[in-house]
Amino acid sequence: MLCEYNVCTLIRTMATKRDTRNHRWNFRVAADEDALVRAASLWTETSFTSFVREAAVSEARQVLADRRRFELDEPDWERFNKLLERPARVPAGLRELFSKQSAFE
Repeated sequence: MLCEYNVCTLIRTMATKRDTRNHRWNFRVAADEDALVRAASLWTETSFTSFVREAAVSEARQVLADRRRFELDEPDWERFNKLLERPARVPAGLRELFSKQSAFE
């Protein structure tokens, strides 16, 4: 079963002492691309490696945050729907705020 729904997600990551950078990326680029990225890393006073890594991670986060289609298997879809269908929780302060007349009315 394929179910689609618009969802906003937030992924938070936090570096810990156990995080190690032990994966290596190797890829080829054109000379003009290399010059451009190296110039940008110099301009930002960031090492070339840090600049490329941070730019790639930032773009990856943005791409994943902008997804419009999510695929869920049946159990996850059921769980997701239960969360959507549960009654809204209204904080007491919010209920009080909306019970008063607006200053703009």
